[in-house]
Amino acid sequence: MKVGFAGLGNIGAPMARCLRGAGFPLTVLDPRPERTEELRRAGATVAGEPADLADCDVVALAVPDDAAVEDVLVRGGLLDRLPDAATVLIHSTILPRTAQSLTERAAGRVDVLDAPVSGGADRAAAGTLTIMVGGPAAALARVRPVLTALAADVVHAGPAGAGAAVKLANQLAMFAALAGTTEALTLAGRYGVDPATALKVLGTSTGDSWVARTWGFFDKLAADYDAAGTPVAYRPWSKDLWDVVAAARAAEVSLPVAGLLAQLVPGLVERDEG
Repeated sequence: MKVGFAGLGNIGAPMARCLRGAGFPLTVLDPRPERTEELRRAGATVAGEPADLADCDVVALAVPDDAAVEDVLVRGGLLDRLPDAATVLIHSTILPRTAQSLTERAAGRVDVLDAPVSGGADRAAAGTLTIMVGGPAAALARVRPVLTALAADVVHAGPAGAGAAVKLANQLAMFAALAGTTEALTLAGRYGVDPATALKVLGTSTGDSWVARTWGFFDKLAADYDAAGTPVAYRPWSKDLWDVVAAARAAEVSLPVAGLLAQLVPGLVERDEG
């Protein structure tokens, strides 16, 4: 099964390394040559444009946003050039309606699965991500060997767009916990409580959360994005929360907490309070 992989950023690069390590013939695409060099040395082929992935059985995308996904698949012409029965795996966090639109455009000739990931760069490198998949179960079954090289958990979330929706739900819950924990530590600190002490108490109490147990995760991630030159608008605490608001608007659902978090959380993280 020949795999193409577009997008070698903070999460995409370790995912691509896992696929190469699992023995898949791999072709990689990224606009920054320095990102492709390591994989070229590991035996991957380097593509110069999306059309160079057209002979792949599976194409995985870990590009920044909906526009970048459409640049590769639609404006780059790849979706129309892929062979019949090929599969596209969209690991990027995108809007559910984008996944649905691309599925409709593929018209059953090519399977498009929204397959966003969660777990961060360390779990991407270890091949232990969680992947939530929207699309036909039969299509998921065909590409499961690819996904199991990347993930400890592969969950079929439902039809097209369901994977994207679950990822946005995860992001909303996570950033709500981040905002709440940040304020909790600020309050405790004003009364002389060391943050480490407060976090220890949270870890064995009803205020426990992944955010509290991995406190400092977002500081490191922000530093990694700074080093890579990733604009703030493309970082998950900015982009993903606005995607949550947009998805809620499209579904005619009121999510007032999401609206508040979209305004609040980017400032918290970029000021190193997360």
